[in-house]
Amino acid sequence: MEPIPDGGLHCVAGIRLGAARCGIKTQSQQPDVALVVSKGPASAAGVFTRNAFAAAPVLWCRALLPTDNARAVVLNAGNANACTGPRGEQDVRDCAGLVAELLACEREQVLAASTGIIGHPLPMEKLTGGIREAAGGLATTPDAARRTELAILTTDTRPKACAVRSMMGGAAFHVAGMAKGAGMIAPHMATMLCVVATDAAVPAELLAGQVAEAADLTFNRVTVDGDTSTNDSVIVLATGACGAEVGGDEAGLPAFRAALQMVLADLARRVVRDGEGATKLLTVHARGAADNVAAEKAARAVAESQLVKCAVYGGDPNWGRIVCAVGYSGVPVRPGDVSVDIGPVRVFCDGQPTGRDAAAQMRGPDVKVTIGLGTGPGEATVQTCDLTEEYVRINAEYHT
Repeated sequence: MEPIPDGGLHCVAGIRLGAARCGIKTQSQQPDVALVVSKGPASAAGVFTRNAFAAAPVLWCRALLPTDNARAVVLNAGNANACTGPRGEQDVRDCAGLVAELLACEREQVLAASTGIIGHPLPMEKLTGGIREAAGGLATTPDAARRTELAILTTDTRPKACAVRSMMGGAAFHVAGMAKGAGMIAPHMATMLCVVATDAAVPAELLAGQVAEAADLTFNRVTVDGDTSTNDSVIVLATGACGAEVGGDEAGLPAFRAALQMVLADLARRVVRDGEGATKLLTVHARGAADNVAAEKAARAVAESQLVKCAVYGGDPNWGRIVCAVGYSGVPVRPGDVSVDIGPVRVFCDGQPTGRDAAAQMRGPDVKVTIGLGTGPGEATVQTCDLTEEYVRINAEYHT
């Protein structure tokens, strides 16, 4: 498997991309409408937010997926189209209908995703103009990919994209994706959107299982602030344009699974590293739990502790905050069996501090905490970022 430098959705055969600025984003001059289009019918699957107030485009996609007959995804940034009632649902249908008209396909072949402020109706006159412009400029170039990546950003400081090339039964195939997300990140399938495509042929039902598995190991293992958005969406298209086929009899499946998980893991890291106001990436690895579920629970408690995140920002190797979070995580532990390492330095063991100094391990942009629970074989990793004054400023000024 080979990562593609500066890769993106343009690396996938059968995918065309378009973007336009229609004025939904008011704080930048970036594009704010995007189209990801398959040249022919593609299989598609997705995973979505578990928030009870799921946005209208999430409801639309849930009703359609998985499918072997998708043609496009239409995305907008600046307006979430969440908590907008029947009008919001009709607006999604109208957007999908317009894209279908422009592509000469059926409305139900068009998926949708939105991100931005909750509770505002979509400015449909602006949006329809942007959709028409994006459709008129569909292309397969790196520049088209870059504009599409920019079009889905909100408080992100940079676009997030990657691609890999791999082999399946002697045939080369690609998996690539783009994502946005910086705040409201605690996906449980943050305002997080992700579109991935492959030029391998993957039946929809098989694709659905692979997407769910990959998301659970990647996007569901990152958190910025513990908030699960109303709009979280991971949508995957399989165009089949390269000739490689993934069969239900395991033919090609290991290679595809590995490539899909690599792309989603890369995008998930990019999301958490770009957390609002973040200066450091914190990786929390719990091992020795009763099972993997318990390990993730313990790791997530540490990763979502506001006190731990503040200590990381301040460069303070405060192991007390770490063991405190493990203690309230709900995972059964015996304090005397728990260990804590910050980087390679063991700071807590046998129920007491070791006296070793880990301050140097807190100074760089990447901090790793390893927690030994001493109760079994389970392990899991959760990634997060530090909590800074800039995060507070961004969210204090972000309003309806």
